[in-house]
Amino acid sequence: MSKLKWKPGTMVYPLPPVLVSCGTMDKSNILTVAWTGIICTDPAMTYVSIRKERYSYNIIKESGEFVINLASADLAKYVDYCGVKSGKLVDKFKECNFTKEQGTETNVPMIKECPISIECRVKEIKELGTHDMFMADILAVNVDEKYLDETGRFDMRACNLLAYSHGHYYSLGEELGKFGFSVEKKKSK
Repeated sequence: MSKLKWKPGTMVYPLPPVLVSCGTMDKSNILTVAWTGIICTDPAMTYVSIRKERYSYNIIKESGEFVINLASADLAKYVDYCGVKSGKLVDKFKECNFTKEQGTETNVPMIKECPISIECRVKEIKELGTHDMFMADILAVNVDEKYLDETGRFDMRACNLLAYSHGHYYSLGEELGKFGFSVEKKKSK
């Protein structure tokens, strides 16, 4: 059986559906974004791609700041809600019962209920077509301390992060290995 050829499209899945907060503590919004990722390690950089017609687009363009809030699986309903409702019409913090926490490096509120909040400052906006890419420096990564193990190490598995694949939400499955496990030497007894 051979593979079928389809037209070019968005087939790099799964993705993290993140809650991007923007604005200020007084006037803020939340936007769900799946087009996000890491673009550089040093300096630490990320991106979000947003359609120009989205309410948050101009808020982020004008302020030059945003926060990527990684969502746990129990927040799936709110992640979806923040992606289908417009901040022009709805206060998403209020409707989702989210708690605003002041950013440590930006004026943007973080979402307390999310296990990880990544504060970002826009470095460049690249016009691409349906979406513009906001490339940004990562200024701070804020982690909920309840996800630290007894040694103080962050336990990503405990977060039960949400994944998005081709129009559907999933929780991440079991761990299959760690980086380098395929070449790791067996420990002798």
